[in-house]
Amino acid sequence: MSDTTRHELRDLDAMEEFGTRIADRLQAGDVIALRGGLGAGKTALARAIITALGHRGDVPSPTFTIMETYDAPPLRLPIVHADFYRLEDPAELIELGLEDYRDGSALLAEWPDRAGNFDGEPACLSITIENAPAGPDAGRIAIAAPGEDWLGRWP
Repeated sequence: MSDTTRHELRDLDAMEEFGTRIADRLQAGDVIALRGGLGAGKTALARAIITALGHRGDVPSPTFTIMETYDAPPLRLPIVHADFYRLEDPAELIELGLEDYRDGSALLAEWPDRAGNFDGEPACLSITIENAPAGPDAGRIAIAAPGEDWLGRWP
């Protein structure tokens, strides 16, 4: 995709600033599809987005619960933070009631490939987080690919 952008995230402060930029543009119905290996920083970026939207307090990883929800107010808009790592089949989303939770909310989806992906949705911003070429201590690179609805919002 020609609109793909690369963002250097040298440290946690840069990750938080990137999360704030996403949160500023986030709307109900959006999906942020977070990809990357174990420990890449998917949950750290999701925490930064949720905090930038107004959440105060802990943001637990949804690895075991699969989904955590955050309501508005205090957030600017409701958020569903999901970690689909433990799903064996995308059909499990029906049992989880994901569509009910998504109604009027934005979705932060870790391991979206295990949920059938969301790339076909025009309101999907796909972000892949990788180690910077110099190694794990050099920070991360976020590769962002906006869906059609994000094109006018994403720098």
